Amino acid sequence: MKPGTKSIIRIAGLSAILLLLVPVNERSRILEKSDSSTPFGEGIIRCVIDTGDDMYGRKGLKAGFNYEMLTRFAEREMLPVRIRAARSGENLRDSLMLGAIDILVRQISDTTDNTGMHKSRNVDHYCAWYLREDRTAELKDVNIWLATFTKKREYNEIRNRFYSSYEPFKRLEQGTLSRRVSPYDNLIKKYAESIGWDWRLLASVVYQESKFSINSVSARGATGLMQILPSTAAYYGVYDLIDPEENLKAGTQHLARLQKAFPENIFTEEERINFTLAAYNAGEGRISDCRAYAGSKDLDTTRWEEIVKVIPEMRKYEITLEDDSVKTGRFRGTETINYVQNIHNIYEAFCTISGEPSI
Repeated sequence: MKPGTKSIIRIAGLSAILLLLVPVNERSRILEKSDSSTPFGEGIIRCVIDTGDDMYGRKGLKAGFNYEMLTRFAEREMLPVRIRAARSGENLRDSLMLGAIDILVRQISDTTDNTGMHKSRNVDHYCAWYLREDRTAELKDVNIWLATFTKKREYNEIRNRFYSSYEPFKRLEQGTLSRRVSPYDNLIKKYAESIGWDWRLLASVVYQESKFSINSVSARGATGLMQILPSTAAYYGVYDLIDPEENLKAGTQHLARLQKAFPENIFTEEERINFTLAAYNAGEGRISDCRAYAGSKDLDTTRWEEIVKVIPEMRKYEITLEDDSVKTGRFRGTETINYVQNIHNIYEAFCTISGEPSI
């Protein structure tokens, strides 16, 4: 049997099984997709990034780096690209075999079964792109582009952005000063301006939420740079949360809406930020309850430090029974108190690192 024949038989067998599971009226579409010999013949490049949740990784922000590389490659091919992060429990190899994925991004050190796949040239020291082994035309396109692009200054600029350390307190200890505080400074500046914030403050929120990792997902499903819930993003017309710009757009629109609850004719600028951050973390209903409860105790409801005083009482079970001002139930609140303080600490660190005073 000739080399490669076994793989061809395996792919044919998987396709046959898939056909048996698909209604007759949909089979022509699958056959057309399987028989296409044109590079990325469906007119879109479908990619999955499987580099793990690297929020706390030591080797840089691999998902963000590959996201930018894939978008550059798609621009070169003059094709739209659809990129998403791998999900827990997915069989990505079979998805690639059956044509649901065109390019699978993996770490080179990944020992998962790669049978039936061809690896591209290395994208960097850590990752490569994998294509189905019969997609020789597409693989050739990828390798030619990588061979050329990785020699360009633009490649080095992207790589440097994503393989630098952005841990603010470690940078302070080391005395590292730089105007760059994240891989996404330009986007962060753009969206900070839209809500009237110092861009380093918005960068601090992003760092606190995701450590600048586009593929981070919380247990509740909050996703991406600003850890936005898909339902919240959909409210703002955003659906692609791995896209850094779309994620920032949804997050800042949400911040802008929350900020309106704390008008500048009543709150100082510092307190508007404190309450907006608290509401972003805990939800506007929780913070509204805190203010109402503080008001019942004759405390100043426009000062965050006064709200912090009543939060220990709001952790008690009895409060849901005894106080009509509390609509959303018990509120532990420790996380939110720490969240607001952490962002202020990160902000001061970023201001020092960037060599510009806080505003």
